[in-house]
Amino acid sequence: MDPATATAPIQEDCDTERSSVWSWWPSWRPTSMSLLKTTESKILACIQNDLWARFVTLPNQDRIWTLTVTNKAKRNPAEQAKKTPLVMVHGFGGGVGLWIRNLEALSRSRPVYAFDLLGFGRSSRPLFPSDAAKAEEQFVDSIEQWRQSVGLENMILLGHSLGGYLAASYAIQYPSRVSHLILVDPWGFPERPQTQNQEGQGQGAEVVKRPGPPRWVKAIAAVVSLFNPLAVIRAAGPWGPGLVNRFRPDFKRKFEDLFDDDTMTKYIYHCNAQTPSGEVGFRAMSESLGWAKRPMLQRVHLLPPSMPLTMLYGARSWVSSSSGDSVLQIRNKANTSVLLIDDASHHVYADEPEEFNRVVENVCNSIN
Repeated sequence: MDPATATAPIQEDCDTERSSVWSWWPSWRPTSMSLLKTTESKILACIQNDLWARFVTLPNQDRIWTLTVTNKAKRNPAEQAKKTPLVMVHGFGGGVGLWIRNLEALSRSRPVYAFDLLGFGRSSRPLFPSDAAKAEEQFVDSIEQWRQSVGLENMILLGHSLGGYLAASYAIQYPSRVSHLILVDPWGFPERPQTQNQEGQGQGAEVVKRPGPPRWVKAIAAVVSLFNPLAVIRAAGPWGPGLVNRFRPDFKRKFEDLFDDDTMTKYIYHCNAQTPSGEVGFRAMSESLGWAKRPMLQRVHLLPPSMPLTMLYGARSWVSSSSGDSVLQIRNKANTSVLLIDDASHHVYADEPEEFNRVVENVCNSIN
């Protein structure tokens, strides 16, 4: 189906809940895929443009939950459909609902796609290998199979945090498919410091002093070495939603003008209280405190020099923009720009959505 032909505000394919070996857990954990769907539907109801929401089935029968947003006010939808689409990849523990401040604004002139990464949100939750390279390959392969299944020839590829790491890996392997690569506060670029004294010189080193990792990052780091990163949310059972509210009150604040309740923290909870899958892949790829076992700075030179690359950081983020400066040097500044958004932390797209949308739209407008 051509997204430009969608006429209803929301078109959603039928999705039957699949059985799981964890099916006995709902009596302990107050979550289910149905509750995730209900919470997400409330979020997506904010979108006024044409929205097509459906599962995209991959050749191996894994399903990727996918949104396509187009501008219904466009007089010539066929003209919009000819534009290179923007594809948005969320970060660790996220899902398509977190783009609610961005999807409509960025779909004014071109189709926008957003999908739940394999193993996250409403997408399939397969087993991931414990080997870092193989786990990364499984993520990247699923993105390429998704692209083929959707029928996109080229795309402007935007990734946030873990999504930025995977977007960079995808662009290295499939450069002909990426017209412009946008990395937003990307995770996994610097190498892990060798000593404790150097530890502050990795993710957080910069001339401008940055805050340390927030409590929720430290909490995840404390359990990563022993359990899957989000195991504490599932182990908390009926106290899980309260735990998310305690550790991530910022999500309620970021979206409080859209929702006067805990819709967004409920969404985060339901995304992450399901059967562990994508987080297993993330654990395989990461080391203590969230450093990547295969740092992207070691491979970024493999991006074609002709590929435009924009790296976008929050000026107050715990992820340092120094990695962006390193990328500038590695690429000899060719087709590369590093931008900071004032007053934004790690979730740039939600902290300063208007400025984020403006910057991304300007990048998109540079592509046909």
